[in-house]
Amino acid sequence: VQLQAFGGGLVQPGESLRISCTGSGGTFSDYVMGWFRRAPGQDREFVAAISRAGTRKSYEESVKGRFSISRDNAKNTMTLQMNNLKPEDTAVYYCAARMGVTGEVDTAAYRYRYWGQGTLVTVSS
Repeated sequence: VQLQAFGGGLVQPGESLRISCTGSGGTFSDYVMGWFRRAPGQDREFVAAISRAGTRKSYEESVKGRFSISRDNAKNTMTLQMNNLKPEDTAVYYCAARMGVTGEVDTAAYRYRYWGQGTLVTVSS
């Protein structure tokens, strides 16, 4: 599956932004999916993950209550709604996918096989 992330941009602290990831070349609902990010000078880190049907979700502790992951398998799209953004959320955000079983979520980047090109989110006043 080929993934493409989009929707990044420059926002002020406290504002919201929605980024999305579209998939092509595979059956979207076959894939466990996730969002990861890499801030300047830092390692890639897990942000959120979602099961194949969207019934199970997992979030990194610092984004719980602020970020919401969702997917629409009919539209081959996964979305990350980010609210109350903070400067420390500034990073390149990557979507990722791998084949998985029903109900599975995965927070480990090394297990994901397919990656999008990333979209830059900058939170600054």
